Amino acid sequence: MIPGDQQAADHDDAITPEIEPSLDLEFTLPAAELGQLARFPILIALRQGRISTSAEELRWLDTPGGALAANGTLLEAPKRGPRRLMALNAADEAPWHPGQVLPPLALLAPDEMPEAAGGQSLLPLAAFIGKRRKQRLFIGDAVVTLSVLEGHLRAVAAERDVARVFLSGPTPAVLDLARRLAAALRLLPPTQSLGAEALRLASGQLPMPRRRGAPDTSEAMSAEACFTMSIGHLLEVALYYAPVARAGLDHEGVHQLRVAMRRLRSVLRVFRPITGCPQSRALDAALRGMLGLLGPARDWDVFLAGIGADMAGLLPNDRRLRSLLRAAETERQAAYQALGEALDGPGWRGMLLSGIAFLLERPWRAGADAARLDRLAASPREFAELMLEKRWRKLGAAGAEIATLPTEALHELRLDAKRLRYAAEVFAPVFPQKAARRFQRRLAALQEELGRSNDAAVARSLIQVLEREKDTGRAWAIGAVEGYCLVRSIMDREMILAAWEKLDDKESFWSGD
Repeated sequence: MIPGDQQAADHDDAITPEIEPSLDLEFTLPAAELGQLARFPILIALRQGRISTSAEELRWLDTPGGALAANGTLLEAPKRGPRRLMALNAADEAPWHPGQVLPPLALLAPDEMPEAAGGQSLLPLAAFIGKRRKQRLFIGDAVVTLSVLEGHLRAVAAERDVARVFLSGPTPAVLDLARRLAAALRLLPPTQSLGAEALRLASGQLPMPRRRGAPDTSEAMSAEACFTMSIGHLLEVALYYAPVARAGLDHEGVHQLRVAMRRLRSVLRVFRPITGCPQSRALDAALRGMLGLLGPARDWDVFLAGIGADMAGLLPNDRRLRSLLRAAETERQAAYQALGEALDGPGWRGMLLSGIAFLLERPWRAGADAARLDRLAASPREFAELMLEKRWRKLGAAGAEIATLPTEALHELRLDAKRLRYAAEVFAPVFPQKAARRFQRRLAALQEELGRSNDAAVARSLIQVLEREKDTGRAWAIGAVEGYCLVRSIMDREMILAAWEKLDDKESFWSGD
C-alpha cells in the first residue's frame, strides 16, 4: 500500500466492508493540474463519502558518507509510524512495470539502525512537507482508493513541488480509472521513486534510469517469464527517455526511445506464437504509431550529424550547401515539434497504460489450451532455439546473394538483421555468455554497416522535400548530396560484405554446436 499513509478510515467504513486491494499504482502529475484533478467529473460521479485530508511529513536519512544510498537504499522516516528502509529502485532481477509501488524492505524500531549504515549516525538528506488527500471511489462493485500526495521536496539548497497520485483496488477497476484520468490529465508513472527523487534533489545529480538497454532475462525460468520481464524492462526504458526526447537537447533521447520501442515490438512479435492475442496486436499498433512520429526526428538527426556534417566539412564555404542544411534543420525542428506534441498527449500515456495493463492482466492466458500453457511454461532456451534458428535461416537465405542485392533488397536484409539482433538480445542472457557476446558483436557490426548504407538511401529521399522551384542553387546542393550518397553506397557495400563473412563463419550461440 501507500508508504506513510496513517490516516483514519473514512466515516462510511462501517457501512461498506473493506475490499482488499489487489493492485497499487503510483503516478506523477504536474502540480498545476491538481485543481483539475480535484474537479474531475468522473471522480465527483464515483465518489461516496468525504475526502479526508491530513498533513504529511517524510524525511530521508543516510550516513554522512552516503553508505545507504551506495547500497541502493535510504531510511524513510514519517512523522507518525515506524521508520522504513526503502529501496531506491527495484532489484535488477525483479519483475517490474512502470507505476509499481516499491514496498518497504523492512520496518525499523525507533533505535534500530540499518545494517548498511555500519553503526554510523544518520543525518537527514531531504524532506517532504505537504498533505495527503484521500477518497474512495465506487466503480461498479469495486472500490478504488485514490490518494493524492502534494507538497514540497526540500533539501539544503533546493526545493521542488511534488504531486503523486496513488490508486489502490482491484486490478480491472484501477486500470480503468487510470485510463480515464490519463486521457485528460498528464498522469504518468514516475521515472524514479519519491525517495530517489529526494536523493537527487539533495545531491544535485540528474536522475538515472532504473532500466536501460536490452532486458536482462538471465533469471527467467520460463518463456513466459522471459516475455514479461522484457516487456516491463522496455516500458521502463521508454518512459525514462520520453522526456529526454521531448526536450530535444541532443540526439540521444530520440534514438534511445526509438530503440526501446522497436525492441518492444520485436518482443511482441518473437513471442507471438505463445502470447499473441487482440491486446498484443493493439499494443503493437500503438507502438507503430508512435514510431511513425519518432522516425522523421531521428532521420533528420542522422542526416545532419552524418552526411550533412560530412558535406559541410568538404564544402565549408559553399552558400548553396549551407542554405540546404539550414532548411534541413528547419525540418528537424518541425519533426521535434510534432513529436513533442505527441509525447505530451493522451496517445503516449494511453500506450504506456496499455503496456502496463497487458502485463498485469496477461490476456494471452485467457482461454489458453493445455498446449499453449505448456509452451508458456517451457524453458526460455527451448523456445529461443526455435525462434532464433528461424530468424537466422531467413537472414542467411537473404544474405547469400548480398554482393548483388539491389538497394531495396539490401534494406530488407537490414531489417532481417535487426529482427534477429533484437531477438538475440532477449534470449542471449540464458545461454553461455562467451558465444552469445561474440555472435551479438558480429551481428551488430553487420547491422551497423547495413545501417550506414541505409542512411545514404534515406538521405537521398529526405533532401527531395527541400527542393525549391526555380532555385538552381538548391538544386545544385541536392545534386551534390545525392552524388556523395551514391559514392558512399558503393564503398559501404564492401564493408557490408566483410561484416557478413565474419558473421557467416561463426556458429549460432543457441545451437550448441
